[in-house]
Amino acid sequence: MPSRAEQEIDRLLGLHPKGFDLSLGRITRLLDTLGNPQLRIPPVIHVAGTNGKGSAVAFSRALLEAAGYTVHVHTSPHLVRWHERYRIGAPGGGKIVDDDVLADAVKRVADANAGQAITVFEILTAVTFVLFSEHPADAVILEVGLGGRFDATNVIPEPAVSVIMPISLDHQPYLGDRVELIAAEKAGIIKPRCPVVIGAQEEEAVRMVLIETAERRDCPFTVYGQDFLSFEERGRMVYQDNKGLMDLPLPALLGRHQLANAAAAIQAVRTAGFKVPEQAVERAMANVEWPARMQRLIRGKLVEMAVPGSEIWLDGGHNPGAGLVIAEAVATLEDRNQRPLFLITGMINTKDPVGYFQAFTGMARHVYTVPIRSSGAGIPHDELALAANEAGLSAEPVHSVENALKILAHSWDTSEPAPRILIGGSLYLAGDVLSDNGTPPL
Repeated sequence: MPSRAEQEIDRLLGLHPKGFDLSLGRITRLLDTLGNPQLRIPPVIHVAGTNGKGSAVAFSRALLEAAGYTVHVHTSPHLVRWHERYRIGAPGGGKIVDDDVLADAVKRVADANAGQAITVFEILTAVTFVLFSEHPADAVILEVGLGGRFDATNVIPEPAVSVIMPISLDHQPYLGDRVELIAAEKAGIIKPRCPVVIGAQEEEAVRMVLIETAERRDCPFTVYGQDFLSFEERGRMVYQDNKGLMDLPLPALLGRHQLANAAAAIQAVRTAGFKVPEQAVERAMANVEWPARMQRLIRGKLVEMAVPGSEIWLDGGHNPGAGLVIAEAVATLEDRNQRPLFLITGMINTKDPVGYFQAFTGMARHVYTVPIRSSGAGIPHDELALAANEAGLSAEPVHSVENALKILAHSWDTSEPAPRILIGGSLYLAGDVLSDNGTPPL
């Protein structure tokens, strides 16, 4: 039975178009009707990027909370329930918004819109500002949904800091078919004379677009690899900026790329003016959590179906750039403990499946491709298997993650080490898996 908030949102989905309509006119009109709650929220850390923005949000929250701050957090999309998009700050780590509180806010915002043309994402973004303006906190971490310039979150006139995480090709129909064009769209969150943190970028052209935008808007800015950086040394993370060095635990989030993500978050919270002592940074690195980002599943219904002793990982990364960093993280696991690697993959049709699969060429023994039931835009699983074949991988389509785990368990040669299984390719699929496994985000 859907909750009250889910019923309110389902009603809106029936009234308004799905998808994106990139413009700020509708959200600005609606917020003005609501009394501009976005102007009455705590200092904002605004995070954009193609890959790593969710991790930067998680690290920023962990850093601030470890230092004793209360933090509102907006993320999208959700994995299992709409409520996950709104984390309300409170002493002790805050909590996902209560259903009645969310239902009331959604209804008030929808009533204020009075049936005018708008997207559901814009309504739900307005709900973010209503909720965050009505509950006290020390900081807001605001994740961009799509792009930056015309994203509905981009109504904050003076963020405490704008953070641009790694940019690569993604959402090309909306943002452009070259990384420079995508970078220009994501640079749209940079506001005149407001601080900017530029995370690690693979492409020099992207870095230059971001720097030139910050300079043109007279913003103080810092750049990863130039003004701050991080690296691993003797099993520890070393962070360095113009204030000196910090010798820290390796982040709890798996993968070498997370060192750069963590560094961007440290730089962001410092740039935003928050005091986070080194002891708090140490606690944050050790305790940070971010569901469906190289998350190990250790219990639950699906885990019980797998080959006994299997190592099961879940990641929602869904483009070639994400595929590379995930594959690198898996290679690190392989260096520590060798196991046969199997992929269970589902993707939506705005992604580049061949580019994603190419990252795992020579690593994965076999791929099971699955449909995504919670998105009508999923790539048919038989077509996805052909894309894996094109990337040089052995693949077959199956009906579900559950089906893949059962097939693997039934055919497993027990003389081999139990497999390493990576389930991924889509945040929609990750949400389905967490729901089916009985381990939704808390």
